[in-house]
Amino acid sequence: MATDWKEHGVKIIPAGDLDSNTPQTKGMSRAAAITTATAGAEKLWAGTVTIEPNVKTGAHHHGELESVIYIVRGHARMRWGERLEYIAEAGPGDFIYVPPFVPHQEINAASDEPLDCVLVRSGQEPVVVNLDIEPVELPEGVWRDGLHE
Repeated sequence: MATDWKEHGVKIIPAGDLDSNTPQTKGMSRAAAITTATAGAEKLWAGTVTIEPNVKTGAHHHGELESVIYIVRGHARMRWGERLEYIAEAGPGDFIYVPPFVPHQEINAASDEPLDCVLVRSGQEPVVVNLDIEPVELPEGVWRDGLHE
């Protein structure tokens, strides 16, 4: 029997149809685009994240899931580690990879524009484990851009 590609092929999720009824972390606004419900996806989840200017999120991790963050607009400052002791920055067009169980915090490094990102995770479970971490005062920079010492 032939596959009905009209019903089981490409799915377009219009920007206005994203679902913000997803687990949230203080300081950010997540919206789901690609899920089992919206697209029939079984192995990945995709959506958007917006962080307002000068805002940092609460520390969190996503359990066993791998995450990829693509910076569309703005400048991200990422902190990670048991006490958020490491820090790096990313800008428009950059990708950020977050391995499973890594405690992390996203920060909008700009004072004049939102940080807009596309987020993709390796599974459908809406795992967001918000953490109560006392961060180190001076994180160690992990720079790979040749601009920072």
